[in-house]
Amino acid sequence: MQGFATDEGVRRGLSYMPSATDIFISPYAKCGTTWMQQIVHGLRAGGSMEFDEITEVVPWLELAYDMGIDVNAPQAAHPRVFKSHLSWDQIPKGGRYIVVFRDPIDAMVSLYRFFEGWHFETGAIQLSDFAESFLTRDDDQSYWGHACSWWRQRGRSDVLMFSFEQMKRDLAGAVDTVADFMDGQIGRETRNLATRQASFEFMKRYGEKFDDHLVRQTRDAACGLPPGGVSTKVARGETGLGAPLVTQEIRVKFAARWRETMTDEFGLASYNDLVLELSR
Repeated sequence: MQGFATDEGVRRGLSYMPSATDIFISPYAKCGTTWMQQIVHGLRAGGSMEFDEITEVVPWLELAYDMGIDVNAPQAAHPRVFKSHLSWDQIPKGGRYIVVFRDPIDAMVSLYRFFEGWHFETGAIQLSDFAESFLTRDDDQSYWGHACSWWRQRGRSDVLMFSFEQMKRDLAGAVDTVADFMDGQIGRETRNLATRQASFEFMKRYGEKFDDHLVRQTRDAACGLPPGGVSTKVARGETGLGAPLVTQEIRVKFAARWRETMTDEFGLASYNDLVLELSR
């Protein structure tokens, strides 16, 4: 990953000056980013699927320059929307923000599967080793630093928060909430269409539009990766991914890491407490 994003590219992304109507979709990796991109773009563009890969129409803020995309260029529809994985402390201020939280074990397993066959050969890295790396990273770009930074902003009117599980349980309700956050004038027909086009079945059918092939084309060589790697964003659409794969030892370590961060600062005893809090 060393060459994935250049310092200059990240600097240009961080220096972007948002307008008040701009929307930044900034969950942690594999926590529903592409899903939310599809929802927001569908709502603003009336369900248009006129894109080769969704990064074309919802640019990745901190990677746009390295992909040859000008973040200041006109977008396909209004409002302007950007994907990001930045923490609250890092992301440019002045726009509006949507964040999706996901069970950290599910996020870790999904990230492992996403990288396997692209950033490392299948079977080359054990899930337990990958989990250890995920657990021990300790900065703003870790799951833990990202989650803490955004949870501190949960009372802000310009920040909208979901859980992945909440979106799975009531997609139509989530789309309605996003539509109201964007523009209360978005009509029922557009909301219904955006809901259908954000379903797992629809996104799986059009998986090539969500598979990061444009990212691979522009960044694989910089990372020293051979061509032909495979990645998919719409894999299973499941919660509880880690259940059959993750050992009890790993679960104990994840629970301890949660307590060190989310419990100590916010009193959230477990990820389920966070989900309940967001459901109120």
